[in-house]
Amino acid sequence: MADPELEEIRARRMAEMQQQMGGKNRNDEEKIRQQQEERTNSILSQILTQGARARLNSIAMVKPEKGKMVESLLIRMATTGQIPGKVDENQLKDLLSQVSSQTERKTTVKFDRRRLNLDDDDDDY
Repeated sequence: MADPELEEIRARRMAEMQQQMGGKNRNDEEKIRQQQEERTNSILSQILTQGARARLNSIAMVKPEKGKMVESLLIRMATTGQIPGKVDENQLKDLLSQVSSQTERKTTVKFDRRRLNLDDDDDDY
């Protein structure tokens, strides 16, 4: 015979255990994300001058996706040896203009005048 009070206690305890397990996974994910962020900051501080780092931070505040893209590009370039020394502000500007030109969205508007059958001769006044 199942006691309803006992079932309620079991259900509450099971929910607590599941929540604790989920909390551990979140903590682990948070730690991994922090470690990756620290690694990224460490690499960027080694390859960027202070002015370039400040510019990159301001770009990341305005356009986070573009900031992340440039950060990952810089890290990839540094790990493959494409960056010989520290990147200054002017070099970063050049890199940003290259990235902007590659990711620029081009919009075009087409008017298909053949489909518009607007005749001025058909006006009945």
